[in-house]
Amino acid sequence: MSEVVLLKGRNPVETCFKALTMIKHHLKPILQTDSILVKPNYINAKHPSTGITTDSRVVEGVVKFLLSNGGKRILIGEGSGFADTFEAFKVAGIDAVAERYNLQLIDLNKDDFIEVYPPNPLSLNKTRVAKTALESAVVSVPKLKLHRLATVTLSLKNMMGALASKGSMHRGRLSQKIADLVAVLKPSLSVIDGIIAGEGHETSGNPVQMDLVIAGTDPVAVDAVGASVMGVQPSRVKHLVLCQEKGLGTCDLSKISILGQTIEETRKEFKRSLSSRFLTHFG
Repeated sequence: MSEVVLLKGRNPVETCFKALTMIKHHLKPILQTDSILVKPNYINAKHPSTGITTDSRVVEGVVKFLLSNGGKRILIGEGSGFADTFEAFKVAGIDAVAERYNLQLIDLNKDDFIEVYPPNPLSLNKTRVAKTALESAVVSVPKLKLHRLATVTLSLKNMMGALASKGSMHRGRLSQKIADLVAVLKPSLSVIDGIIAGEGHETSGNPVQMDLVIAGTDPVAVDAVGASVMGVQPSRVKHLVLCQEKGLGTCDLSKISILGQTIEETRKEFKRSLSSRFLTHFG
């Protein structure tokens, strides 16, 4: 059984710290690595209150836990898709977190890139990935939100921020490409920021107050729980099913042990944009 923490709380830093403490027994390998990359999602330079970008308080909870439990070299890195990455850091308050804990901030768009070849590819035969991401244990810290093409954008799709070319991923067979990417860049730990989530689509700016943190070391399971609390069946998220078929984790809720709150206690039916419904049906 994969363990996933689903925790509700009013203080994001404390809620995140408590959630990770609940699965501390799974985190020893991550804490012992030489480099840990905390990877939030800053598709643009919007404030987290919009439901678009990762809340800096959740990132701070992750950092505080890692440092309190012997984490060595901790970096915070992202490669924004539609903004200057450091401007996105500033708007979200990530620069203040990095300064408070004396951590290095990295724009992955300006990193060195290494060409990788996913095994048994479904669509992505090769891609260029930021060297820092490949050489670190990655903690994926995405926003809880819907997506026009991928249905949901959570810890797995968040790995696209480490690519040299993000746009090419969206040019057909996105779900297959995400599964291929995860085969070579799989998060060691996933922590979903569900404090203020986003319905509609990935940049619509329709915030939903949820006060949730979802965490676990099986990113497919974490994303399955994240999808479920938004009212989306994991079996309807194609990249989750493909990742499960590749042996990268499970999206079968009957095989996931959920700690903390239940899905039933926290679920809300997120409204999808018309374009999202159309693209999912015909895409």
